[in-house]
Amino acid sequence: MINSDFPVLQDSSNDGQGDTISLAISVSELDDPEVGKGKKKRGRPGKQGAANKKARRSPVDKGGRRPNGVAHQNGEGTDPSTLFEVVKQGKSAMQSVIDDWIESYKQDRDLALLDLINFFIHCSGCKGTVRIEMFRNMQNAEIIRKMTEEFDEDSGDYPLTMTGPQWKKFRYNFCEFIMVLIRQCQYSIIYDEYMMDTVISLLTGLSDSQVRAFRHTSTLAAMKLMTALVNVALNLSINQDNTQRQYEAERNKVAGKRANEKLELLLEKRKELQENQDEIENMMNSIFKGIFVHRYRDAIAEIRAICIEEIGVWMKLYSDAFLNDSYLKYVGWTLHDRQGEVRLKCLKALQTLYTNRELYPKLELFTNRFKDRIVSMTLDKEYDVAVEAIRLVTLILHGSEDALSNEDCENVYHLVYSAHRPVAVAAGEFLHRKLFSRHDPQAEEALAKRRGRNSPNGNLIKMLVLFFLESELHEHAAYLVDSLWDSSHDLLKDWDCMVELLLEDPVQGEEVLGDRHESALIELMVCTIRQAAEAHPPVGRGTGKRVLTAKEKKTQIDDKNRLTEHLIVALPMLLSKYQVDAEKVANLLQIPQYFDLEVYSSGRMEKHLDALLKQIRVVVEKHAEMEVLEACSKTYSILCSEEYTIMNRVDIARSQLIDELTDKFAHSVEDLLQEGEEADDDDIYNVLSTLKKLTAFHNAHDLTKWDLFKNCYRLLKMGIEQGSMPEQIAVQALQCSHYSILWQLVKITEGCPSKDDLLALRRVVKSFLAVCQQCLSNVNTPVKEQAFMLLCDLLMIFSHQLVSGGREGLQPLVFNPDGSLQNELLNFVLDHVFIDQDDENQSMEGDEEDEANKIEALHKRRNLLAAFCKLIIYDIVDMPAAADIFKQYMKYYNDYGDIIKETLSKTRQMDKIQCAKTLILSLQQLFNELIQDQGPNLDRTSSHVSGIKELARRFALTFGLDQIKTREAVATLHKDGIEFAFKVPNPKGPEYPPPNLAFLEVLCEFSSKLLRQDKKTVHSYLEKFMTEYMMERREDVWLPLIAYRNSLLTGGDDDRLSVTTGASSTSKASTVRSKRGRPPQHKRRPDEESVEGSWVMRNDTLQTPGGLHTPQLTSTVLRENPRQAADHIPDQDSSEPGSEPDYMHNPQMQMSWLDQQKMEEVNRKERSGMNYMKSRSAGVRQQVRGLMEDDAEPIFEDVMMSSRGQLEDMNEEFEDTMVIDLPASRNRRERAELRPDFFDSTAIMEDDPGFGMQMF
Repeated sequence: MINSDFPVLQDSSNDGQGDTISLAISVSELDDPEVGKGKKKRGRPGKQGAANKKARRSPVDKGGRRPNGVAHQNGEGTDPSTLFEVVKQGKSAMQSVIDDWIESYKQDRDLALLDLINFFIHCSGCKGTVRIEMFRNMQNAEIIRKMTEEFDEDSGDYPLTMTGPQWKKFRYNFCEFIMVLIRQCQYSIIYDEYMMDTVISLLTGLSDSQVRAFRHTSTLAAMKLMTALVNVALNLSINQDNTQRQYEAERNKVAGKRANEKLELLLEKRKELQENQDEIENMMNSIFKGIFVHRYRDAIAEIRAICIEEIGVWMKLYSDAFLNDSYLKYVGWTLHDRQGEVRLKCLKALQTLYTNRELYPKLELFTNRFKDRIVSMTLDKEYDVAVEAIRLVTLILHGSEDALSNEDCENVYHLVYSAHRPVAVAAGEFLHRKLFSRHDPQAEEALAKRRGRNSPNGNLIKMLVLFFLESELHEHAAYLVDSLWDSSHDLLKDWDCMVELLLEDPVQGEEVLGDRHESALIELMVCTIRQAAEAHPPVGRGTGKRVLTAKEKKTQIDDKNRLTEHLIVALPMLLSKYQVDAEKVANLLQIPQYFDLEVYSSGRMEKHLDALLKQIRVVVEKHAEMEVLEACSKTYSILCSEEYTIMNRVDIARSQLIDELTDKFAHSVEDLLQEGEEADDDDIYNVLSTLKKLTAFHNAHDLTKWDLFKNCYRLLKMGIEQGSMPEQIAVQALQCSHYSILWQLVKITEGCPSKDDLLALRRVVKSFLAVCQQCLSNVNTPVKEQAFMLLCDLLMIFSHQLVSGGREGLQPLVFNPDGSLQNELLNFVLDHVFIDQDDENQSMEGDEEDEANKIEALHKRRNLLAAFCKLIIYDIVDMPAAADIFKQYMKYYNDYGDIIKETLSKTRQMDKIQCAKTLILSLQQLFNELIQDQGPNLDRTSSHVSGIKELARRFALTFGLDQIKTREAVATLHKDGIEFAFKVPNPKGPEYPPPNLAFLEVLCEFSSKLLRQDKKTVHSYLEKFMTEYMMERREDVWLPLIAYRNSLLTGGDDDRLSVTTGASSTSKASTVRSKRGRPPQHKRRPDEESVEGSWVMRNDTLQTPGGLHTPQLTSTVLRENPRQAADHIPDQDSSEPGSEPDYMHNPQMQMSWLDQQKMEEVNRKERSGMNYMKSRSAGVRQQVRGLMEDDAEPIFEDVMMSSRGQLEDMNEEFEDTMVIDLPASRNRRERAELRPDFFDSTAIMEDDPGFGMQMF
């Protein structure tokens, strides 16, 4: 056994003797200071005898690798053929490399050990080299300290952490080198009390280093060294046992036949083996206590993982010595490690132990102590760890059925429904082992002779059904089947047994399957059929359909043929037995889609096809549930595929069925229309049931030749005129009419339609849209919701996109919604989507069913909102309508935040300026609501005002960092905000603030998005609305104006607004200095000129002054007349004819509002400069003209703003999104590539040309 009292190696403190080296201190010396008296002398590196050994052979003579050239040359120069380079290149066989080293060690062990020391140093990534004089004269700690100083700190990488195939191979070669080294030296060198002592001492010192590379590399080397020593100890133990048996056999012989000489040799050999065993155990104890005990809890997870992985190897190889609680406790403690990779190594190490059932008794105490932790790890957040934990629990169960309690097993059972397939499959293996594996060979043999319900799988299938019902996750049967597919495929593919359990009557004494059990069995059987036919996991498991291997493809074909052959016969009988049960029939009707339908004709099984069609017809006649009818419709659609020869037979049966349904529907409608309000329940039921069946079939089949639209339209018109149509009939009539229109459109787009066909379809669509619009005011919510969804879908289909892709001939079918229809759609969204959920469920209790109803209702409302938002982003509904959607962002963030976010992103891509005007309009609407509720005297500290400001801040984040790309949109937003704040004067007089002045405080949130020169332009525009009296006021009611002006002056030439005077505190001297400091105009950067030119000269259609067009009526919010805003804006065309502003407003040279404001400011300054120059000399006039020209020059600010306030704005922009590291500066071209920021970084899809949106 290992001597647990062996002390850890320490550095020598003998500083007086230069030839005493800590690297050479042996294990035995630490045990016994007087070892020199009784044992052979071990070599010391400083002894004279070391220099008198015979000379080493030259590398040429050896024909192998040269020893370390550094040792040969006493530190002068380097040799590429070091051990590190040889192992790194991996070109030489490791056996020959080690043999060469052993040969050199026999000639000069100091130089050979120096080679080995430098090998470990270089494998750590250290560029330094240990010289021979360092090896002889310096202590261990000093050498390591010296190597630490020479470590290359430019990169944190070292060989063990580098990526790529070369370094992966290096790690393998490094480990192999150590293992082969010990294996080749195990008979002599490792017992010379020098080599191993030196290596262990070096690795112990390196493993305690602060340098991660040293610690990592030395720990790996030490653990592999320990593993190699365990192998040696195991061999010694085996040899000892053999020697002992030989000695006992020889000694037990009779005296005449006993060989005393052999006994003495065996005794001598046993003694020598015992001494070697003691030496090896001392070495292992030294490594374990000096390195493992400290490093298994290292700060670096990789180092901890190495220790745990190797101790698992030791326990497996030498279980007699290591498989006890003294070593198992380290693995048990590490099961709680915070890093998944370490926990993973623990579980894999334990798996290797539990796999060997002979070791289970030694693991019993460990199992009892750490079983709860292992079971809890099946829910580990790291999926890989959870998978291995489940496998380990399965091994524990295999070792002992009693080791796990029922509660432990239940914790694993439910994981078969996990969305992560490896976890579910591992749990399926556990479930199979626990419930479905048979342990009685005699009973199994007796049952194997039986077939069907009495076969071995009969009881197991019943057990599976019982498990499925008890788990109460009926909608996840496909997940359960997929989890068990790998481990229980024979059971799951026993369709014969399943069908017999469903069709045959139970024998006497056998328990009868209940209704729930039959439903569950049918559901499971359908899932197994799907899994076998499709050969891929259900939706939600796996990233997609993978390519099947040839073996898997063959298995799939065989399974499909087998299930087709059997179920073609059994399915009509199953439908006949369960034809009145809607749930069972709906599941059974899914089976034909997985058949190989060619078998009907190739196998001459047409009679079974006729039987199937007959049963489907019976099902259609007896059921009115949409789930069943849709399953029948889909089955007919599959059987009518043109690629199969059975198509004609099925088509005839389908046509006969539709004929009967159509006739019945026509007579029912006539009866209902004639009786009107006097119609009884039977008339209503006949119309509704027949209409449901026709609607379900119209979804998958072209029934236009039966002209169902006519009667549906008559029903809808009667319902509108009389207002007494049952809601279900109205909903189904709307849906059936919608399908009829779509099938007519398909015919037209696939053929060459005439003008009459187009006009006829246009009349149909127009009349149906009118009916849907009228249904929006229906008293029944389901009717209104159905009409709204169909309106949105048809407006999307028959929009301007219909004529794209070379379909210009379909132009007559394009419909554009008028203003009244847009307003009705928006009002519907506001009334039915943006509502509190509690208002819908005031009378309901908070039970589980209520929660499910709430989720379903929310899902329905999200669909309604998404349908309307699609109309906005595809430019079918005017963008200003989105203002009523955007303003709800903060209030309904949890329910609709993702939809509103995506809509905002898409609208910005359409038109940045119009989107900005829509954003400010939404804020204006919220502000107007607040004014109506609280009056003109707002409490600016209230939560309502803070909510509007927070929404504005979120909107500001959408403009991102690239201010050049969004400068026009942001400037337009400020323009509209300023006009809104000042357009309504205070009725008390001009000395009182305008009622909307507080809106400027909201507008401050967007000031950080303006460029510096644009802030000056916006500030000039603001001053047009301000009087001198306003500039001088400092009361609280004027604070929004002061704050807004300060936000515009921040970062510009006018640094601050004087709070005491209200005027710009700009110094002429400082202005002159700033102008002198600028580069001359001809030295401006070319990229600035190109950016300014492309921005200033762009042809923009934005008029100024002009208000944003708003819908006629969108909500109860007070809406302003856009023309009123223009009445309050000063006339900007006051310059004389022929001036530059007059030229700018020429339609042939139309500019954006920001350009016009900048040009007007330049002209104003030039005119004031001309008046000033008349009273000055020529020199002063020239100087002033130069200053004016400089003042007109725009200043382009870098995207990384310099002022502290701007940097804070930029930091605030990302405080609730993500941290983005930006370089200190970017050139103009790079900034142009930056995408605008959104509420989070994943919401931007700048150039996505796709038709659909991900959320819809």
